[in-house]
Amino acid sequence: MAKAIRFYETGGADVLKLETVEVGDPGPGQARVRHSYIAVNFIDIYFRTGHYPLELPNGLGSDAVGVVEAVGPDVTDIRVGDRVGYLLGPQGAYSDVRVMPASVLIPLPDGVSDRVASTLIMKGMTAQYLFRQVYPLKGGETILYHAAAGGVGLIACQWARALGVNMIGTVSTDEKAELAKANGCSHVIVTARENIVDRVMEITDGKKVPVVFDSVGKSTLDASLSCLQVRGTLVSNGTTSGPVEIDSRTLAAKGSLWVTRPAMVHYATPRSHMLAMANEVFDMVMAGKIASEPKQTFALEDAAQAHLALENRQTSGATVLVP
Repeated sequence: MAKAIRFYETGGADVLKLETVEVGDPGPGQARVRHSYIAVNFIDIYFRTGHYPLELPNGLGSDAVGVVEAVGPDVTDIRVGDRVGYLLGPQGAYSDVRVMPASVLIPLPDGVSDRVASTLIMKGMTAQYLFRQVYPLKGGETILYHAAAGGVGLIACQWARALGVNMIGTVSTDEKAELAKANGCSHVIVTARENIVDRVMEITDGKKVPVVFDSVGKSTLDASLSCLQVRGTLVSNGTTSGPVEIDSRTLAAKGSLWVTRPAMVHYATPRSHMLAMANEVFDMVMAGKIASEPKQTFALEDAAQAHLALENRQTSGATVLVP
């Protein structure tokens, strides 16, 4: 038996319920993993609220780390006792133990603790595919990155610094501005009191930027498009403030702009791609170029409180649950 967060209807954080569920033994191609840390990601809120549909009732969470307790038949590259993490597969990471497809498990290196890895599997690999695959940065570019003090954002700040990229980050408070700067963000715009477009024009001497990474969505869309150079690229990698709707005529009027809406699954599959991405993230950590630890920790049974904190922008960096 295991403890798990389940929900039977979409809605506010109060729909999340802690239950006792049957786990059982892994079948062919599966492994049973006992979690040590479970990551809380904004995409979890999308599922909880129905923004991303799920068949209900269901579990929640896609990202966790732990140790393999048992493996089923035909599993050859994962063994009992292995420390692993995952970010793909079915929903249900908000639990103390679960059975997973072995094909999505990522072995953790000895040089990276479970606590650190819990902030890297989804968030570090998101930074990897944004900066290394979606819009490959070579160094020397000036970029605009929204939510620079978030879970992905703080890793992105450090990755940009390591690449020699001049990162302009947006944050909501002065406290978060200091945090982003401490992690390598070159310039910080506090949106509560500064105009994004005016500040980008000032920082770039009117040249604007070739790429904007925007996980905020609706409330920042106009500013993001207005900050782009001719033939610039908007990487719309989230919609925390609401969905994005773009008139193609606007893209032409603002300079023949490009827009992409990337999804992890299309960059982290097949398995060889996923492992290569993870290895690059782990290498950055073990080389001292990225440091990452949870900024907020909640007990599994307090998952609803974690969601409220995230929704109300009361968090910075990574948030995790501990079974």
